Amino acid sequence: MTTAAAIQVKGLEKSYKDLHVLRGVDFDVARGSIFALLGSNGAGKTTVIRILATLLKADAGTAVVHGFDVAGQPADVRESISLTGQFAAVDEVLTGRENLVLVAKLRHLKNPGGVADDLLARFSLTDAGGRRAGTYSGGMRRRLDIAMSLIGNPPVIFLDEPTTGLDPEARLEVWGAVKELARGGTTVLLTTQYLDEAEQLADRIAILHEGRIIVNGTLAELKQLLPPAQVEYVEKQPSLEEIFFAVVGNRTTGSGATVSAPATTDTSKERS
Repeated sequence: MTTAAAIQVKGLEKSYKDLHVLRGVDFDVARGSIFALLGSNGAGKTTVIRILATLLKADAGTAVVHGFDVAGQPADVRESISLTGQFAAVDEVLTGRENLVLVAKLRHLKNPGGVADDLLARFSLTDAGGRRAGTYSGGMRRRLDIAMSLIGNPPVIFLDEPTTGLDPEARLEVWGAVKELARGGTTVLLTTQYLDEAEQLADRIAILHEGRIIVNGTLAELKQLLPPAQVEYVEKQPSLEEIFFAVVGNRTTGSGATVSAPATTDTSKERS
């Protein structure tokens, strides 16, 4: 593991009785990068996040976040991170600005109103800051939720499936917010089951399948896993979806179901 990594995970294991959720997970996340943990429902993504956020104890393995051991220094880890779960945790009775001010006060920050105004501007919510959060669209609530997570400037933020249930326009809004985090130097660990989301956002992508990381690399590196396309006029680059199903293959899932690669259309020849 490299010393420059903001998150270092080695041999992480977790079981619930006879159900082995994590079977030796290894990965590093570079500082200031977006790392996507990609996998189907039940692959173990949320379990990894809960362990790294000190909400769950691993059965084996080590995890270091921002230089602090998750098992041995949980208080230091909590001071270094922020966690945004699968659903926006905003108070819908309060206005957007009041939500931010409340969290700033709970963190004992000076000038909580100024902190709130800065974040409203950063996430393009200034005009909606005086409205109750319950009137916000899904994308606006999610952006407010992420803004609340940034109060106190945590160097590492965990986003657990941040666009679940959002419409396409709202997803684009959240994607913009996530990219803004990385531009500001925040390290982002993102879990998702959406292939296009990982493709759009991540500097590196790890595919978690049946409790193990089976592929880890940049999008360009993952594309090298498939043979070059046979073309006559235009090279057809493999999509992340094709890569995902190629490396997962027809592996049997824990429930007994199989995940099969989708049928592809031959587009290698141009028809007149």
